[in-house]
Amino acid sequence: MVFSSLIFIFRFLPVFIAVYYITPYKYKNLCILIFSLFFYSFGEPKYFPIMISSIIIDYIVSILIQRNFKNKAKCKVLLLVSIIFNMGILIYFKYANFFIENINLLFKSSIDKISLTLPLGISFYTFQTLSYTIDVYKGKVEAEKNIIDFGAFVSLFPQLIAGPIVKYSDINKEIKNRSINMSNFELGLEEFIIGLSKKVLIANNIGMLWSEISSKDLINISTPLAWLGIIAFSFQIYFDFSGYSSMSIGLGKMIGFNFPINFNFPYISRSITEFWRRWHITLGSWFKEYVYIPLGGNKVNKIRVFLNLLIVWFLTGFWHGAEYTFILWGLYFFTLIYIEKIFLGETLKRHVIFSHLYTIFFLIIGWCIFAITDISTLGIYINKMFTWDFKSDWIYYIRNYFIVIILCIISSTPLVLKIYNKMIKVIKSIIIVLLFMLSIAYLVDSSYNPFLYFRF
Repeated sequence: MVFSSLIFIFRFLPVFIAVYYITPYKYKNLCILIFSLFFYSFGEPKYFPIMISSIIIDYIVSILIQRNFKNKAKCKVLLLVSIIFNMGILIYFKYANFFIENINLLFKSSIDKISLTLPLGISFYTFQTLSYTIDVYKGKVEAEKNIIDFGAFVSLFPQLIAGPIVKYSDINKEIKNRSINMSNFELGLEEFIIGLSKKVLIANNIGMLWSEISSKDLINISTPLAWLGIIAFSFQIYFDFSGYSSMSIGLGKMIGFNFPINFNFPYISRSITEFWRRWHITLGSWFKEYVYIPLGGNKVNKIRVFLNLLIVWFLTGFWHGAEYTFILWGLYFFTLIYIEKIFLGETLKRHVIFSHLYTIFFLIIGWCIFAITDISTLGIYINKMFTWDFKSDWIYYIRNYFIVIILCIISSTPLVLKIYNKMIKVIKSIIIVLLFMLSIAYLVDSSYNPFLYFRF
């Protein structure tokens, strides 16, 4: 069940909101826990025990760490238990077959693959619970003593499937005491509908352009069509993921939580480094706080800084999926960021137009690596982008998708938001209602409603 589905919008959400608002305050976290566990198990009930185990184990470990806080040796063992459990389930479900494939290839063995589907949101909630136990170990937060409250934090459905990756320190005060009122509900509903429209009206439509082009015989497409296709994917993944994040933030606001923003108009960036400060912000923040800084960050010698960045970006790529192309994608961005760090950064600051064109160009190449998981197909596609084959096959797609492309370009900048914020409340309300009606009409009429980050 995804947020942009009719069953969520017209069945699950209204029932949850109604029950949540009539539930006495002291039982609201229990209400969240019950509905979140139902939401999680709706599509794949067989993975329900994994979520419950994650809640129970990290709850117990954190309590024991706090009780034995002065005994560092014991605390390290307890933290190791949490790390092994969280990373163990993530590695097993997400990477087991990847490792089996490579062992078979390397040693000419014939180990059978495991029949697995990826549990929903496992890449997100394992990072969330892991950061919690690490923060308890470091004394940054106190262990949550109420298992219902902790369970509500871990399973909180608005951010369960695709983030933002919400650390306990982000919302620990709101777990206990949050502002639940109609003003916050209205703001949350507005944010949810804006996110829904980004996902349904923009991402889905531009995504059809990418689907049409990528399904063609790539050997025969022209250079302009190859560029048009990957530009379409670049917009699709942005509006798809940022739309889902906006829906998540809006849902959180409806029930009294303030989640951190996850996107800040990344395509206006003037460097790859800046882009990653604006794109999937909570993931970048997680790797910085729990991997990069513990490794020494940039407060070590140049070789160590190089290695620290290499490790972070290798893990960032691998986090996205068990494919060599995702690792390549991570290392690609590591290379660009390191080049900017050692000498290119200052040049980019001085040349506004060049820096933006440079950033967009290398981002588009990066999205090629991300979108096409087969290495040989990736090679064909990138080759077509630079063979200067100017057939007229792209004109048909420009004519059909021209308005959507222009809408993508404008909406990926702060311009629309600035205009919207200057409008009076009545006009805003009319726009929100229209966006909602158009989004629902699209969902009713169309069978194309993918969610790209669902697989992570």
